[in-house]
Amino acid sequence: MSKNIFRKQLATFKSYVPGKPIEEVKREYGLDEIQKLASNENQFGPSPLAIEAIREEIDKINFYPEATAVDLVKDLASYLNVKPENVVVGNGGEGLIWVIAMTFLNEGDEILAADPSFDIYKISGDLMGAKTIKIPFVHKKFDFKSFVSNITENTKLIYVCSPNNPTGNIASKEEMDYLLANIPDDVVLILDEAYYEFAEEFDEYPSENIKLIASRPNTIILRSFSKIYGIAGVRLGYVVTSEALAAEMNKVRQTLGVNRLAQVGARAALKDEAYKKYAVEENRKAIDALEGYFASKGFDYFKSYSNFVWANINTHSKAVFEELQKRGIIIRPGFLWGWDNWIRVNTGTDRQMKLFIEKLEEVLNN
Repeated sequence: MSKNIFRKQLATFKSYVPGKPIEEVKREYGLDEIQKLASNENQFGPSPLAIEAIREEIDKINFYPEATAVDLVKDLASYLNVKPENVVVGNGGEGLIWVIAMTFLNEGDEILAADPSFDIYKISGDLMGAKTIKIPFVHKKFDFKSFVSNITENTKLIYVCSPNNPTGNIASKEEMDYLLANIPDDVVLILDEAYYEFAEEFDEYPSENIKLIASRPNTIILRSFSKIYGIAGVRLGYVVTSEALAAEMNKVRQTLGVNRLAQVGARAALKDEAYKKYAVEENRKAIDALEGYFASKGFDYFKSYSNFVWANINTHSKAVFEELQKRGIIIRPGFLWGWDNWIRVNTGTDRQMKLFIEKLEEVLNN
């Protein structure tokens, strides 16, 4: 009998399932145009300064990127008012979640996360042999009392995605204060703030979580350039944490994991305050349009602090997803998270929002 050559966790491992590529959908349904509103991408285009910087760098892609991304790390540290030693960069936020899993998790460790939330928390833990305990929302709020009551001696990581994906709601200042006061210091708290820039304008949002790393070293803040700055295609995420945690994470991150275009694009995007302001404003207009539509139909939804809306359309989301796709609109169906009648649709231009509402009306009326 031959031995099993594969990692034992792969026997039951379920990887992330992305949606169909746009070109495949076009071919399948004979469509000329697709509005992809499924991946929480910035539909208003990349930062113009990022585009310019990437164009200037494009003829250098025959050379490897700077392994430590030293200039980018320095710029981020200055922008965030932390030390360079507090910053870790990686191949998108997802890449850094895998770095977190490899840095901290052993077989038998436990992860706490909200339900529903970003699937990669559990998926990365599964491969490490860790167990994820999912805590459902209660009245559209994080149930931090249940988080606390589920902490055991095996609890290693707590993920709080705020704004949360796929629901778009936040953990308020008061809720975070409760959580921080009731979790052990030796549990690593990861605050996934990939959608931070869309929420920071709201008074109820705790926009200064980065300061926690001084008082609670086992805290990680995770952010992204994919959303507000619109450079998802070149993949750039970053972590702000204590020097001790950053040093360990840097041991396992990919040596050349941040490509040349991402490094220069992100450095330029950080300076593009005009574009950031524009993207936030346009996004809020689209959120208002989506929430206004769902409210007019009497559909339940979570108030969004992000660039998408999570809504209950009172019809099974798989059927709606398939019918919308035939009409050139791609959304993310909630049945993938076990919320059968819910959908997630990300924001877009006025035209995209009108097209989505028009096509959804067609589907629901038929």
